[in-house]
Amino acid sequence: MTFDDFVRAEIDALTRTAYLLTGDRQDAEDLVQTVLARLAVRWQRLDNPAAYARRALYTQSVSWWRRRRSRAVETLTGEVPERAAPPAAEPELALMMRHALARLTPKQRAVLVLRFYEDCTEAQTAARLGVRVGTVKSQTRHALERLRVLAPELTTVLEVTT
Repeated sequence: MTFDDFVRAEIDALTRTAYLLTGDRQDAEDLVQTVLARLAVRWQRLDNPAAYARRALYTQSVSWWRRRRSRAVETLTGEVPERAAPPAAEPELALMMRHALARLTPKQRAVLVLRFYEDCTEAQTAARLGVRVGTVKSQTRHALERLRVLAPELTTVLEVTT
């Protein structure tokens, strides 16, 4: 398979995953382009370019988040957001889930995307992120707990996944 064939076959899946990691279409496209540029340089030396590309997506998104975070100052308010109504249709559920994922740390978001969107096992997730299986388990638990606090309207969806 050539690099061009790989890009044609994987671009949509990589972009969807990048969108879930970044929460923004333009950032997702930039992330995919950055990863593909790195992949092109290493193309001849890679045994599994799809695995390399996915791992690079996760690690690069965390690096970008860290860089942005060090420049930004967050301001906490004492106001509690209004509670959303339960989803009436699937698009609303997807939108609520997207907003909830955006409130997680990049590592937590990466673990949940791999485990529940890409349907990876704990071992596969650990291998892709370069961490131990115990870290995947604890990050998953912490992420789901945080989602329950930050987005209580998703409680019924979260109960199905755990």
